[in-house]
Amino acid sequence: MAGTVRRVEGGDMPQVSAPSAGQLLQFVRQGRARTRRDLMELTGLARSTVAQRVEQLVSAGYLREGGVDVSTGGRRPSLLRIDEGSAVVLAAHLGATHGRAAVVDLSGRTLAESAGRLSVADGVEPTLAWAASRFHGLLAEAGRSMAEVCGVGLGLPCPVDRRTGRVIPTPMLSAWGDHDIVAALSAQFPGPILADNDANMMALGEFTASDPGCPTLVLVKVGTGIGAGIVEEGRVLHGAGGAAGEIGHIRLRGHDDALCGCGAHGCLAAVASGAALARDLGRADPSVRETADVVRLVQAGDAAAVRRTREAGRVLGEVLATLVSVTNPGVLVVSGALARTGEHLLSGIREVVHQVARDRSTRGLRIIEGRLGERAGVIGAASMVVDKVLAAEAVDARIAGPRLPAG
Repeated sequence: MAGTVRRVEGGDMPQVSAPSAGQLLQFVRQGRARTRRDLMELTGLARSTVAQRVEQLVSAGYLREGGVDVSTGGRRPSLLRIDEGSAVVLAAHLGATHGRAAVVDLSGRTLAESAGRLSVADGVEPTLAWAASRFHGLLAEAGRSMAEVCGVGLGLPCPVDRRTGRVIPTPMLSAWGDHDIVAALSAQFPGPILADNDANMMALGEFTASDPGCPTLVLVKVGTGIGAGIVEEGRVLHGAGGAAGEIGHIRLRGHDDALCGCGAHGCLAAVASGAALARDLGRADPSVRETADVVRLVQAGDAAAVRRTREAGRVLGEVLATLVSVTNPGVLVVSGALARTGEHLLSGIREVVHQVARDRSTRGLRIIEGRLGERAGVIGAASMVVDKVLAAEAVDARIAGPRLPAG
């Protein structure tokens, strides 16, 4: 029987508690149970106990019953499904120069979405105001109310201390200090507020779209800056201080003339990011000011832009070869604005990774452009919130209270 094992005080025999309503919900989410009968067989619980807990989940807005399964004798059983329409999640990916926001239901289906320019360098208040304004507009567009919001997910171009919800200051966001993002948004929106580095959110988003047989995924975001996210079995690796995947400021030999925004010389971001390429190409062509201009030139076949992008791919490959050797992923996803240069960037990465990393680390490795493109961040942010809201512990803590969005 599935359940939680706890030690009985004063004795050596463990006591197994019966699966809770929240744990039954996980069986449905995982696809292991489609009917009440399935839940009885998986858990060994009595029919009446399963019925009681399913009714709790249905009345609280977590499950719905509809349609019928194939009969194995007797009346055909009703199918259990997540009640994806009972609540919505607000998700935003705030990059250095662009942002995207969305309203997403509990199944991950996007109900409304918009994108636009912003500048996180302007400060935390204008950036959060941009996100809040988009959220309000998108809720209205989707025909949903604030009472239906069950949480907010936010991706930021910097490390975030997920224990406190505070930004870990970086040179690009020095004006943000250690601002408490969670507290700021909690005053405006209900539910858990989850903030994380944007590369982590993008990696989680791409993981949701990856092949089921790929337990480990690494994503490198190459845009104005460079960062990486690592997902293992659906969990993001954050590290002891929340800085896992901060590869943009790894120092490279032979590039001492490249000044980084952090004040150091020779950082990966100062050599191979979209901002670095725009800086170099802009010396000959003043119209090149940002990553989008580099992409435009590459797609137009500009020889200098193509050559510089391929060089950036090879430099990235040197660092990513080490990351691949350490994490042994099944797929390395290249995302961010510069990934829109396609094979010009990817070919250089593939070439060096397969040359430098050990065969055992690269056996079966796929190095691909992201499937979700610019939407990866909001999809990952929404997924993180849904996992939090529908976790067994959260469900059990709220099952006796108001309906899902109001908890």
